[in-house]
Amino acid sequence: MLNWTNITSVLLDMDGTLLDLHFDNYFWQHHVPQRYAEKNALHIDDARDILFPKFKSAEGTMNWYCVDYWSEQLDLDIEQLKAEVDHLIAVHPHVIEFLESVKAAGKHVALVTNAHHKSLMLKMDRTSLHHHFDDIICAHDFSVPKEDPTFWGKLNKTMVFDKEQTLLVDDTLSVLRSAQEYGIKYLRAVLNPDSQSPQREVEEFKAIKDFRDITPY
Repeated sequence: MLNWTNITSVLLDMDGTLLDLHFDNYFWQHHVPQRYAEKNALHIDDARDILFPKFKSAEGTMNWYCVDYWSEQLDLDIEQLKAEVDHLIAVHPHVIEFLESVKAAGKHVALVTNAHHKSLMLKMDRTSLHHHFDDIICAHDFSVPKEDPTFWGKLNKTMVFDKEQTLLVDDTLSVLRSAQEYGIKYLRAVLNPDSQSPQREVEEFKAIKDFRDITPY
């Protein structure tokens, strides 16, 4: 458990942390290759051979998270394709209870995501999680992803928080590293970002199985 008396601000990632990463993994690994194969008269395996190196080269950059970038690169309507499988968007178990408890404890709660505005809107429309946040921050507004240590200084100018009294929960280890470099004191990783994949091992940071592990009661 965390010492909640020392925490005033809570920064929460979206995909893989609050929301099941299964949607995103299915979308990029299966749905986009399928639609790309159909459009270009390819076998899906050949489509993956073309697409996956493109995806890999963009990881950790703003382009990786940008709906408009991939729509242009692949000549596909990525926003529309996401809507085709939006029934897979799901909130992780015990997230709502955590958000309600943290708000009841008087903490400032912010969603801080690399997701593109179009993806963010789709997921908030589907889940209604936006009602639980004091702030919703999209890294695209700063032109750098959370993996970049300069992101956190930019965030702190927009949303004032004391990094010695701030908790960040994120499923991406490179994001946690950049936040640690900036000086955010309380960091938690997520052991099971994708409910359809095996639980991973995380040794570098303390990690939660689900939000019951850190919910203040």
